[in-house]
Amino acid sequence: SMRTPTAMIVGLVLCPCGLLLTLTGTLAPSWRKVSLVPNQPIDLVWEQGIWDICRERQSTHDRLCGQADELGYFEQVPVRVAQGMMPSSLVLTALGLVGAALGVRCWQEEPRHLLAGVAGLVLLLSGLMSLVPASWYTHELWALPAVPGSTLVVGYSLVLSYLGSCLEILGGLALTLSFHHCCKE
Repeated sequence: SMRTPTAMIVGLVLCPCGLLLTLTGTLAPSWRKVSLVPNQPIDLVWEQGIWDICRERQSTHDRLCGQADELGYFEQVPVRVAQGMMPSSLVLTALGLVGAALGVRCWQEEPRHLLAGVAGLVLLLSGLMSLVPASWYTHELWALPAVPGSTLVVGYSLVLSYLGSCLEILGGLALTLSFHHCCKE
């Protein structure tokens, strides 16, 4: 029978979704929102990502990115680590997905269980690689430099990075179940 094992299908669905979410989380400049900044308009919000800082007036939706980093935000270790690990994770995810696609091979009689299992391990690792900076950043969110007296909250990019990491980890785990077939053979 040409039936593809359910675990492989689960892995091939979850991992690309995870890739899309971590890619958005990596590129979009909103890991942290800084609002209610003293001596600034009440509706001004600063959005800080790992590559850019944007300011937006909520009332007019005037948004300006490429803001100067006056407080040394980009020099902070959690931000630097995220700048290195998030893109590395994305590359690893892409490689894992190529391996998974070749291993699952829906167009042939039998999947390559060993290759699918190895791809699952790679995807599991890539999920962990993006989960580490997201977690560390969250842990240090209130310690990173900000104007005293301002309000800090988690931004959507950080949430997407978390969700994407978790989907990659779950998808990778599902694909590693392919090793079970190798052992049986």
